[in-house]
Amino acid sequence: MKATAVDIQNYLPHRAPMLMVDLILNIDSSSVETVFLVEANNIFVQNNVFIEAGLIENTAQTCSAIVGKKYFFDDNGLENENVNVIGFISALKNVKIHSLPNVGDTIITKADLVSKFTGDDYTLCTMSCKSLLGEQILLECEINLFIQKTVSVG
Repeated sequence: MKATAVDIQNYLPHRAPMLMVDLILNIDSSSVETVFLVEANNIFVQNNVFIEAGLIENTAQTCSAIVGKKYFFDDNGLENENVNVIGFISALKNVKIHSLPNVGDTIITKADLVSKFTGDDYTLCTMSCKSLLGEQILLECEINLFIQKTVSVG
């Protein structure tokens, strides 16, 4: 599935103030590219700089779009209603933060699937990631994610 400028909220449970991705620029089964504008009121901005934790959260949310979409859409591309998922970073490897963006900067984050193991209601994956400001590399890392569908009570 190739998409252009898709609302990230269609693929993630995150909402403000923890939403660190604005749009999905491109997505398929093995890669994703997102865009994020750093705004002054962001919870990860200190002294007009988007701090390291914000870059990592932006990267994790970018990666989650690939694995999260299987829970929010069925095989025919129709939206699954009332889906709840939890997810967390299980490991960060080879993290290199080269530079931090400022308020007003737009970050492009790219992630490629390295490996994935899927059960009936969970996914474990490893992704190779890079965040950019123009041609400048901000962050490089490998991230392991665990995403699980939860049971709704009610």
